[in-house]
Amino acid sequence: MPTAFLTEEQHAAYGDYTGDPDPTQLAKFFHLDEVDLQRVRRHNGSHHRLGFALQLGTVRFLGTFLANPIAVPPIVIDFMARQLAIATTYTLDRYLEREDTKWEHAREICQDYGYHDFHDQPWHFRLIRWLYARAWFSNERPFVLFEHAMAWLMHHKVLLPGPTTLERLIGTIQERSTTRLWQMIGGSLTPTQQQHLDDLVRAPTPNRQSPLDRLRKPPTTPTAVGMLAGLQRLKAIRDLGIAAHPIPMVPAGRLKTLARYAMGARAQAIAALQNPRRLATLRACAMQLEASAHDDVLDIFNQIINALFLSNETQKQKARTRSLSDLDAAAMQLQAVCQMLLDQQYADSEVRPRIFHDHDPAHIAAAIATVRNLVQPKHEPFEAQLDGTYPHLRRFLPTLLETINFDGTLSGKPVLAALQFLRALDAPNPPKLHHAPTEVVGARWRRLVLDSGQVVDRQFYTFAVLERLHQSLDRREVFVSPSERWGDPRAMLLKPDAWESVRTHMCRTLGRLRDPHAELALLDTQLDAAYAETAKNLPENPGVRIEKINDHDRPIITGLDKLDDPLTLKQLRSEIQARMPRADLPEILLEINAMTGFADEFTHLSEGGTRATDLSLSICAVLLAEACNIGLEPLVNQSNPALTRERLAWVQQNYIRPETLTRANARLVAAQATIPIAQAWGGGEVASVDGLRFVVPVRTINAGGSPKHFPRQRGVTWYNGISDQNMGFNAIVIPGALRDAPYLLNVLLEQQTHLQIKEVMTDTAGYSDIVFGLFWLLGYQFSPRLADLKDMRFWRLDPKADYGLLNDVGRHTISTKIITEYWDELLRLAGSLKMGTVQADVVVRWLHGDKRPRTLARAVTEVGRMAKTLYLLAYLDDETYRRRILTQLNKGERRHRLARVIFHGQRGEVRQRYRQGQEDQLGALGLVLNCVVLWNTRYMDAAVAQMQAAGIVIDADDLVRISPFIHRHINVLGRYFFAIPEEVQRGELRPLRDPSKRDLLEDL
Repeated sequence: MPTAFLTEEQHAAYGDYTGDPDPTQLAKFFHLDEVDLQRVRRHNGSHHRLGFALQLGTVRFLGTFLANPIAVPPIVIDFMARQLAIATTYTLDRYLEREDTKWEHAREICQDYGYHDFHDQPWHFRLIRWLYARAWFSNERPFVLFEHAMAWLMHHKVLLPGPTTLERLIGTIQERSTTRLWQMIGGSLTPTQQQHLDDLVRAPTPNRQSPLDRLRKPPTTPTAVGMLAGLQRLKAIRDLGIAAHPIPMVPAGRLKTLARYAMGARAQAIAALQNPRRLATLRACAMQLEASAHDDVLDIFNQIINALFLSNETQKQKARTRSLSDLDAAAMQLQAVCQMLLDQQYADSEVRPRIFHDHDPAHIAAAIATVRNLVQPKHEPFEAQLDGTYPHLRRFLPTLLETINFDGTLSGKPVLAALQFLRALDAPNPPKLHHAPTEVVGARWRRLVLDSGQVVDRQFYTFAVLERLHQSLDRREVFVSPSERWGDPRAMLLKPDAWESVRTHMCRTLGRLRDPHAELALLDTQLDAAYAETAKNLPENPGVRIEKINDHDRPIITGLDKLDDPLTLKQLRSEIQARMPRADLPEILLEINAMTGFADEFTHLSEGGTRATDLSLSICAVLLAEACNIGLEPLVNQSNPALTRERLAWVQQNYIRPETLTRANARLVAAQATIPIAQAWGGGEVASVDGLRFVVPVRTINAGGSPKHFPRQRGVTWYNGISDQNMGFNAIVIPGALRDAPYLLNVLLEQQTHLQIKEVMTDTAGYSDIVFGLFWLLGYQFSPRLADLKDMRFWRLDPKADYGLLNDVGRHTISTKIITEYWDELLRLAGSLKMGTVQADVVVRWLHGDKRPRTLARAVTEVGRMAKTLYLLAYLDDETYRRRILTQLNKGERRHRLARVIFHGQRGEVRQRYRQGQEDQLGALGLVLNCVVLWNTRYMDAAVAQMQAAGIVIDADDLVRISPFIHRHINVLGRYFFAIPEEVQRGELRPLRDPSKRDLLEDL
């Protein structure tokens, strides 16, 4: 039977008013045009006219009629009454005197405006077909699909059914879709393949690991040893004979979701599943394992190549530093000799004897030799120092070339040819070196590799090929399959048939038109209006001036002055802080759980319905241990069954994972949105995204170096988004301190809260034309903070338009031809991102690395230039807008400071070796952060209410600037209890531990 997924609150809010419509909604749904007014006026009596109008507005706004048609917000009644020139509304109660009136009016509205019943054909069949296609391709959560179904019904003027009816329909469709998925994946396996899959989850003995457990464990060291281990793991996965046979017609996203369960569940739990689910799960897992094994190997390769060139340059600099004292001594001696040569008081015939009298010729010769050996030629390439590292590469390179099957685009073919030649060099009958393809040899390598146009040095040729391979992989000119991070983005886009089935709905979801000419006409109108408005206000804009730089006009923005805190704001902060109750961090988690029930979202990995006594207490304890980075030991209390070592270890292993953390966090975000003071901070439609860096001192491939953020160390970046209501809504973990731009959209597209983010603010690091283009295609406003605009290009569509003072600033013209040519591909790309068939960071790297002149990347860039220009004009024209961006970014910085306070254990370093462990720990940190913010917000709101009840006037502008990221009243470090056991008080020793019993905490 389909599972119910709506909460009581969602049931209550379905098809009903949950608050007052905003001005935009009033204008869109409740405005009466001339046709509406004519139909309303056909009814006698002001109460009938007003009641009819309310039912009309309600069905437009909610998609259904109310059982009590006048149970609408007063603001709606007043809005309708003014349009109908009805002075008072006290007669509205008369509308219900006759029960049949509301039904007659509802039927009349349905007939006049074309509304259909839920079970009317062909609408019901079309809805089922559309829902099935969406459920099959997107694998969306049930409630997300529920919301999309509501939007579809409202768009097609189909009256919403009861919530349970729609809930059951979606549950049935998803159940059928999942059953079909299992049958398609597991049904085509041969008996031999089935046996191989079943063997994966069989352990030789009860205490031994199963083959699946071993294959799921990735390598951890970015070295030649780690590379060989990763390649051996990849070979073992391929030997299963499963992954080599792809499954057509099955969406990649569905396979990934099915595999995610198998990657985390115990082998025994998978073995207990019934067919066809067991075989489908194991086959999906085998395919995912090959993809992740490819990713791990290429991650290690990427780090080895980076470290190879960087480490040799570093070693060269260290050697030079060590030799400086010898160089200085030799230089000082030669300086004295040269000084005597230039001294005019000695005749030329006396100079030489004088020098040899004061300086031993042997010492002079030694000084010259020292300088010759230590001084580096000005243009000596550092690649010449790499010859000693070739044996290190040879430890794994032959196995790498033999195991990995690289593929590529047209621009990557030279690299593939060079790799094939390197592979052939290790064959029994190797080709001659001078036959090697030379197109991959870059300019700085030619002197070391080539002679008369032919390859003469195998070592440096290998270096040149690997450097080019490293670059091509990053640009996705060369890729492997299957792979998530190093695969071909083109193959991950929606297939043509899938795109055809969702194109219309996706265009509506994205807010884009199918006709590119109509879309460009709208953009042209917006650009003209923006240029005209900015140029008109420019003479009166004190924060912007136009300067001539390199014979062209450039806009210069004056930096924003720091806003001084008014006395009333300081007093408000002080009054609120004085009222905040003191609490320990564990108490806050338990209190927020009592308020929201977020711990109910943590389900057992293998047995979804498993619950234990006081499970919420155990979950809060484990979350605290992860977020504070202190481990489980400080929280163990053997006298409390919910806090024993065994219970905490069991909860940590089976309940804390990304999907449960995500669902729990969604509850917190939803609770925050209901608090009045949070609503004063924002409506949840604006967000910022920024990264917090953590050092990772353990050996892992999921960490990287950064001279700025991790000097002489390696680490990860916790890249997270925060809404204008001060709540984190999603985060991802990035190795090292990579450029932020590729991951911006990941944070937005993968978030699963109720927030409808429309505008995203970042630092300058997230800026590029391609990012602007993708944001615009997806319906987001991208608003980076820009420190300087003088190097920015402003674009226009009409080269002949007159923009006054901005004519020379906006002199560059956008190419619309390529946009119209690639318009449907642009929409397919955006639809693929929206439906999750391809990851945004993969797309951004692919588009940035595409160097051909007329491609999809060029079309995205041209679209981005239009969106960027609209943003730059608004950024120039409005100082308030610039300050609003700064304010939102400051919220993220305050959240990061609080995160540092909470994540205090083990010097604030992340010590998880595997990506999943890092994601789980930092996900727990984000959840605990949101608990603290929600707790603070509740009590701050109560403090404000108390102050207002006492007659204290609070300025609304001051209330907006209050921050919930305060912690002086919160104890995050724990408490120490000065007590000893009774036996110790009697002079006895504590009992020794039994060495035969394994301590679970020591194994974690």
